[in-house]
Amino acid sequence: MRAVVQRVLYSSVTVGGEKVAEIGEGLNVLLGVSCDDDERDVKYLADKITGLRIFSDDDDKTNLSIFDVKAAGRDCGIIIVSQFTLMGDVRHGKRPAFTAAAEPARAEELYRLLADAVEEKCGPLGIKVGRGVFRADMTVEITNDGPFTILLDSKKIF
Repeated sequence: MRAVVQRVLYSSVTVGGEKVAEIGEGLNVLLGVSCDDDERDVKYLADKITGLRIFSDDDDKTNLSIFDVKAAGRDCGIIIVSQFTLMGDVRHGKRPAFTAAAEPARAEELYRLLADAVEEKCGPLGIKVGRGVFRADMTVEITNDGPFTILLDSKKIF
């Protein structure tokens, strides 16, 4: 699994003119699922995304996770959007090949498992978790804070 994690001041997802997810401060996660991903990748990314210490503390050092932001009394959230194009390969030519991307049914299953795992960690604490609509044509609005963007790849740890 590959994820582009952005610290945001605002993010929303709109499908067919309807806003389906919206947060203020928090994280926007664009997620790509590969054909060899499984539940280990889901667990790794759920733990990594929620534990990333990329929010500034009182000394303006990036020491705080989303949990710390919420504990400090700030309203925050996470939006997770499926984006199969993260699996695109342009090493051979200029047109991306998507042969590494998981088949849609499997990709949707793992995407939902990841979103559920993040929601399970965050929801009880009052951290809003929003989702895009799998396989939909979405408009994703992102106001990146910093900008601060982290690339995660679960295959680089196994």
